[in-house]
Amino acid sequence: MADPIQAGLLEVLVVDDQADIRRLLERELTEAGLLVRCADSGEAALAAIRERRPDAVLLDVIMGGMDGFETCRQIREFDEGLPVIFTTGLDETGHIVRGFEVGATDYVAKPVSAPEVVARLMAHTRISRLVRATREAVEVLGVPLMAMAADRLLWLNTAAATLLSSCLPGELLREDAPVPEALRVALAAQADARTRQIQVGEQRLQVTVMSEPGAAVSVVSFTLESAEPSSAASAAWTAPHLTSRETEVLLWVARGKTNRDIAEILGMSPRTVNKHLEHVFEKLGVETRTAAAAAAQRLRLA
Repeated sequence: MADPIQAGLLEVLVVDDQADIRRLLERELTEAGLLVRCADSGEAALAAIRERRPDAVLLDVIMGGMDGFETCRQIREFDEGLPVIFTTGLDETGHIVRGFEVGATDYVAKPVSAPEVVARLMAHTRISRLVRATREAVEVLGVPLMAMAADRLLWLNTAAATLLSSCLPGELLREDAPVPEALRVALAAQADARTRQIQVGEQRLQVTVMSEPGAAVSVVSFTLESAEPSSAASAAWTAPHLTSRETEVLLWVARGKTNRDIAEILGMSPRTVNKHLEHVFEKLGVETRTAAAAAAQRLRLA
């Protein structure tokens, strides 16, 4: 069987307190081309995830000690994006609903069908990896990015916070804070131009608006007009033009929301969110730009 995510190999953590079931699932999933680790309790699962994050978790609901519901709840305290798929012989709606309430991504009924589990794992893992890669890209690229609506900051990455703090020392620059007056006035000038120069404090910046004109949420990138590019990634990066929906999806991904959360917030299906995310991923050029940044780092260390 080919794929398990383009042979980058998908690693799944199987959690079940019954040794015979763990062995069965480990054998069948390994034969299907997955890398498999096992844990015999909720506590052991939490320790294993903290030691090395798997691509997905296959979690039994009914276990001695910490059950699957509590294990999933605790996983969600430190990892919102990890796909967690319950395995259960319980077909009562109440148990399924409770599973989703504590953060489960999906569930499969026992006896487990290996092909079905593989198909679900691959689908959820593609989305999870895409969300993580997009979120990491806005940091790894080193390109200052900021999202705002009206006069409030919705989100900004580390590069934007660092750059704007140097322009506006002492100003509060964080999520849900007001846009500093000096920055708001500067951005309002020539607002119909997608790319323009603005003066912020003692610095002159080039601003590129990535979102559609008139969009409720505006995503912008910044560059110090006189600065030399700091890496091959930022030198080659060109701000993409995002649609309104792509802008909203990028905003919520950057704010740490999962694919399912975004679907609920924006009132669309997870499949539609995923399609928008794929477009954002492609426009950001995540894979090529991250590779460029890594190559630049290797050259500096050579």
